[in-house]
Amino acid sequence: MTVTVKLTDRAHNDLQEIEDYSLQRWGRKVADRYLEDIQTTSSLLQENPELLRDKSAISTHFQFYRVREHFLVGIKLKDVLLVLTIKHGQIDLSNRIGELESTLSQEADLLHQRLVAAEKKRHKSFRKK
Repeated sequence: MTVTVKLTDRAHNDLQEIEDYSLQRWGRKVADRYLEDIQTTSSLLQENPELLRDKSAISTHFQFYRVREHFLVGIKLKDVLLVLTIKHGQIDLSNRIGELESTLSQEADLLHQRLVAAEKKRHKSFRKK
């Protein structure tokens, strides 16, 4: 089953922070490779969303996938996988996700509503033609 992978604004900001840190610490080549690995993982999850893992010790609402030193934190809603945030594995992931859980859930709901509305609008305009 193929899904569409969408990153929230928070996840995009996380990617920018990862790039900035990697550039400063290791240089452009390493930063680019790291971002490519995350992009490759997104493509992999698009084709194989079942690779996401439940980690009930961290969250009962979200699923996780490790990319090098980071975890993609996502939620699958029908045929869309929303990547909500990307967090380093060395942080206390359980506490950090706990702190963000209600906000992440709200972000997921809002983004899903926007995607559904856009899809309905697209179908409606297609039918008019």
